[in-house]
Amino acid sequence: MKASLLTTTAAAMFALSFAAGGANAAGKWDGADDLPTSPLACDASAAAPEAAKPYDGGQPTGAVDKSGKEITVVDVPKLIGIGYFNATTKGMQEAAKELGNVKVTTDGPTEAKIDEQIKFIDNYITRGVDGVLFAANDPVAIAPVLKKALSKGIHVVGYDANSTPDAREWFVNQTQPNGFAKALIDSMAKDMGEDGSFAIVTSTFTTPNQARWIAEMQAYAEKCHPKMTWLETVEAQEDNNLSFNQATTLINKYGDKLKGLFGMTSVATPASAEAVTKAGLCGKVAVVGGATPNAMKPYVHSGCVKSFVLWNPIDLGYAATYVTRAIVDGKLKPGATSVDAGKLGKLNVVNGSEILLGPAFVFNKDNVDQFDF
Repeated sequence: MKASLLTTTAAAMFALSFAAGGANAAGKWDGADDLPTSPLACDASAAAPEAAKPYDGGQPTGAVDKSGKEITVVDVPKLIGIGYFNATTKGMQEAAKELGNVKVTTDGPTEAKIDEQIKFIDNYITRGVDGVLFAANDPVAIAPVLKKALSKGIHVVGYDANSTPDAREWFVNQTQPNGFAKALIDSMAKDMGEDGSFAIVTSTFTTPNQARWIAEMQAYAEKCHPKMTWLETVEAQEDNNLSFNQATTLINKYGDKLKGLFGMTSVATPASAEAVTKAGLCGKVAVVGGATPNAMKPYVHSGCVKSFVLWNPIDLGYAATYVTRAIVDGKLKPGATSVDAGKLGKLNVVNGSEILLGPAFVFNKDNVDQFDF
């Protein structure tokens, strides 16, 4: 993963640097995938519709026809035991109960380590399941074991964090990366000011969804908030203590220069808010990021956090289960433009083999108490 440093000579340029383990390198943040960025308009106008792309997902070999029959599915998220993936699991169980012919088991590592995630998936391939749901810790490293599952006739669906497309059939995308990036950057500009300096606490530089968000954030900020300055990006896995310590280190390192902290995970955002609270800097350092409402309510109510951005992870898990059932039943095939997802209605197919859950949602003091997850 490339680190990034953009040198500037004019205030109107977007300055960026990030450090990883004390190392710096030059170049654009590449989103861990080298794909081009597509920043949205600076105003609230709708994005131009994208041209339809051909299906680019993989296909299982010799899958048993279980249309209408009970299937067993294993869900292996990045890690277990945190609120975000507890919520996706809840959605999966709700969908399984509604459908009546799907059994979903969530299992996985207690730390966001790709090697451990691969082992869990491989073990379930050996045991024998009809489907694998996953949220990747690394899009490339996870691909071989997912392809192995496909070769054994096992259906593979991603959610939250993608793999390479050919390693799974479909990916349920919680929101378009450029839309999420716009919501994050606009919120930070509003909360800390147009000419403030910020830093980012992410999980790892290769975690696919977060890396792509950061790439889109850079592109959108350059276009629409050029006076904002990006100081540094640090890794914190998805560990609460490490996230708090990294945020505290950034606060101490940059002092009055730091006006904002982004948390790119549901762990890093409340941990960053806690670090700002402990440092007595509420109102001086803005915290914006992706997090679940219950984890952020104390900081929103205290006034330390004005806004944060997410989607409903319960709906994400729910949709992933319905997508898996639709594949098995032959109702979702390459070339489809939408899929029925129970109470969520029809979800659109985008980018060839992705199912789009919907737009990002900004939480604040006016709406946060309406949600419980």
